[in-house]
Amino acid sequence: MTENRANGTAPVTAPQHSVEGFVKEFLRELHFGQGVTVARASVNDQYLALARTVREYLMARWLETLRRQFDAQAKSVAYLSAEYLLGRQLDNALIATDLTDIVEEGLASLGIDLATLREQEVEPGLGNGGLGRLAACFVDSLATMSVPCIGYGIRYEYGIFRQTFVDGWQVEQPDTWLSLGAPWEFPHPEHSVPVHFGGHTETYDDGGVERTRWVPAWDVLGVPYNYMVPGYQNGRVNTLRLWSARATKAFDLQIFNSGEYVDAVRAQTFAENISKVLYPEDSTPQGKELRLQQQYFFVACSIRDFVEKVLPEDFDLHDLPERIIFQLNDTHPVIAVPELMRILVDEKKWDWDEAWAVTQKCFAYTCHTLLPEALEVWPVELLGRLLPRHLEIIYRINDDFLAEVAQRFPGDELRLRRMSIIAEHPERSVRMAYLATVAGAKVNGVAELHSQLLRDKVLPDFSEYWPDKFTNVTNGVTPRRFVRLANPALSELITDAVGPGWVTDLERLREMEPLADDAEFRERFRAVKAHNKDRLNALLERRDGITLPTDAMLDVMVKRLHEYKRQTLKVLHIVSQYERIVSGELDPTSIPKRVFAFGAKAAPGYKMAKQIIGLINHVGAVVNTDPRVQGALTVVFPPNYNVTLAETLIPAADLSEQISLAGKEASGTGNMKFALNGALTIGTDDGANVEIRRLVGDDHFFLFGLLEPQVEQVVAAGYEPSRYYEENRTLRRAIDLIASGAFANGDRKVFEPIVSNLLHEDRFLVLADFQAYVEAQERVDAAYLDTEEWTRSAILNVARSGFFSSDRSMWDYIDRIWHAQPVVAR
Repeated sequence: MTENRANGTAPVTAPQHSVEGFVKEFLRELHFGQGVTVARASVNDQYLALARTVREYLMARWLETLRRQFDAQAKSVAYLSAEYLLGRQLDNALIATDLTDIVEEGLASLGIDLATLREQEVEPGLGNGGLGRLAACFVDSLATMSVPCIGYGIRYEYGIFRQTFVDGWQVEQPDTWLSLGAPWEFPHPEHSVPVHFGGHTETYDDGGVERTRWVPAWDVLGVPYNYMVPGYQNGRVNTLRLWSARATKAFDLQIFNSGEYVDAVRAQTFAENISKVLYPEDSTPQGKELRLQQQYFFVACSIRDFVEKVLPEDFDLHDLPERIIFQLNDTHPVIAVPELMRILVDEKKWDWDEAWAVTQKCFAYTCHTLLPEALEVWPVELLGRLLPRHLEIIYRINDDFLAEVAQRFPGDELRLRRMSIIAEHPERSVRMAYLATVAGAKVNGVAELHSQLLRDKVLPDFSEYWPDKFTNVTNGVTPRRFVRLANPALSELITDAVGPGWVTDLERLREMEPLADDAEFRERFRAVKAHNKDRLNALLERRDGITLPTDAMLDVMVKRLHEYKRQTLKVLHIVSQYERIVSGELDPTSIPKRVFAFGAKAAPGYKMAKQIIGLINHVGAVVNTDPRVQGALTVVFPPNYNVTLAETLIPAADLSEQISLAGKEASGTGNMKFALNGALTIGTDDGANVEIRRLVGDDHFFLFGLLEPQVEQVVAAGYEPSRYYEENRTLRRAIDLIASGAFANGDRKVFEPIVSNLLHEDRFLVLADFQAYVEAQERVDAAYLDTEEWTRSAILNVARSGFFSSDRSMWDYIDRIWHAQPVVAR
């Protein structure tokens, strides 16, 4: 099942598309795949048999897609991403094949409940947050649009950690997503790729031409695991190829026979560490080295795979830009640039300029951040020790580039220092974002504001040098998973309103706008939201023992835990409301009941983020049990937020919290998912919030906070957070309550780091935006009390958010960057 040169295949017939045909195939898988009868089958047996049965309906399409693509030799997109948050695969495959009703009826005839089998699936935790979910949305859209694409990544054995809470504090557990079987993957060890590390380089004479070769010290094998990426009911199935690391010599029998059992498998253990876990904790030198190993491992496998396994044997690599564009999803895969150069110059023995001309047309770079610390920088010492030939190539790229800059800006030494790929301070290192910008045919940001700030603040010298190289592609989300699958009740309502076809043409949601003024439609819309809240309550009670009030506004903040996303601002608002109630200043019956729901993981080494999680949980423990609050405030933080939980939580939300400091969030995609599912947004003018607000309208968005230029002014003027503390009574009382130990059994030391950070540093201006945020929340309370107007706003949010389909994002990439075209069945 691999897109390779061996394309001569006999026609493959899909199973019969009927209840009887499905039952026959399911029982065959159960009996001969799992080796059990229906009577003796466990739930996991049944799930594995179901998954393998459903995938058979896709496989004929997959093989036909591969054959068609090989015959056409059309330009493909190779999406290089260190993260993919795919979510559960079963339901996505069912809607792609239009099998849901058939499967439900067929299983029921055997006394099996489809919903029970759905719950058995463990989603692959192969990402950290928005980056990985975006990659999954993009490959889904490309398949649905019939655009040739192969996604490349890493098959992390443990993925991101499973989050648990012990006394309110985050504790990381291994994410054993593979432990009960992985029926959606196809391993192909026969297509393993060797990957080399370490060693040294040497020059040699090649018929009068001096060349360089890399003499590595050790190597590993990359084993490909293929996943199907089905388009939505269009017959196309693209491929996601994830790489797992294996030792080239896994077991030494002589050492084992001598009694040194651990040493006998040391090579295997060492090699497999590379794909063991998503993003090893990199606060240690060993962690940094392992992360760089991961990055080179998967791009080396991917480029080698495409060049040697996907392209025809007689393909002229001078035409490579006509056949492929490698999209670099952030800086993690940027080491692919010197890798392609090494293959062309060292292995294919091209001239340097010849290789560089091709390489510059084969890569495009998406920057996903505005935070300097998130733009990867690798120490020269580490890179040179691990990948000595690649460092030499990077030096050569940099020398040639700086020579061009010097010619255009003679005598401007400071400009050369600013634009050099090699940074000299605080240690000599390689700036990967600069390398990607120099090598990429295009560089894009992921929202209008982000792209402008990328040009003006992050890479200003480069945008001046190459103004046409920079462009914007605003992110999007797949409506298949995040509306059609996640919100079936809303999907049915939309189809009743606008007819079929909107799932692949989301701008058709605009046809719902007039219905916002229809009282009967508003009532139906509220019924959908109430149903989704009931569905969420049932899930949380079953999953976490959490019971929510059914008559409350659901106020949701779900995203990676980072200080710039400002979960702390949300906590301060909750604490201030609580303090006002217990002090008698605020009557709890005068405000709408609210459930504040959080979902977030903190990186294991990010101490402040873990402190904030602890504070949220401890505040919840006090607020939820204080009779003086009378149920007006409820704080919940279900552990281990993931795609599966998101699919139930987001459709139930009334209010979406998008409160990052202006100028810090690149885009966000959670904000889009909430708007598409009928939640109103309270947010700053940051990331894609800007475009959401413009599309849905100011009257249907709760804007607050400093604008990005104002943030710059406040910081430049010498921001003093303590001044806001002294001058704002509500803020001061909230911080004092936290500092008093009220949420830590009287222990003032527990949350002192958060209090000190807010009062003396507050890098992300939480205190500066607090009052504006509180006032915006008061507007939310008033708006929510007017049920009809709130519902009207929610409907208009859905109707006006069709722009945020990842299908539209893909057309923008195709038009502005990739220039790849759909390949449809003739």
